[in-house]
Amino acid sequence: MNTATNNILTATKTLLPVMEQFYTLQGEGVFNGQAAYFVRLGGCDVGCTWCDVKDSWDAAAHPQRTITDIISPIIAEHKGKIVVVTGGEPAMHNLVELTAALQKQGFRTHIETSGAHPLTGAWDWVCVSPKKFKFPLESVLAQADELKIIVYNKHDLVWAEQHAALVPDRCALLLQPEWSKEQEILPLMIEYVMQNPSWRVSLQTHKYMDIP
Repeated sequence: MNTATNNILTATKTLLPVMEQFYTLQGEGVFNGQAAYFVRLGGCDVGCTWCDVKDSWDAAAHPQRTITDIISPIIAEHKGKIVVVTGGEPAMHNLVELTAALQKQGFRTHIETSGAHPLTGAWDWVCVSPKKFKFPLESVLAQADELKIIVYNKHDLVWAEQHAALVPDRCALLLQPEWSKEQEILPLMIEYVMQNPSWRVSLQTHKYMDIP
């Protein structure tokens, strides 16, 4: 690590519970298929029954890491420019120092959040995926670049429109089938998008490719 980078990182004091971090391809949403480095933080109070990373819910179960610990492998391994901070619910944590350190190194900062907590930090892209288990804040929806609605049943399409009315005009609108219901829900979503072309379909392509 060069001296300039070291100076940036040693000035930070924040500790964050990190479940895992890894370099892969973005598997869903607007940036689907692009190289991205993921930082998955522990801690979530939303409690989606169909969550596929329930091990992330307990923040205390994951090691507290400094910004230096988190960002050093990103600098060493990441050939791309996108760093996605996800969870769990990453917005439960103060992310000011993490995003500042990433941006100083030239990385784009992306967050995937339910919107249930106020955002901290500086973000180049905000993906809000609201959940019925804990409603999103309108202040977070107002910052959304991407609204991703997980569709479990047909009633979620009504939920989708309710939240689409609260995001900026520039926000990308995506419908994504809940994985266990994909075969059942996808035909409904396809028809809905054909009738409502402001929306697009998002698929979890990382699961088809069998990558993290």
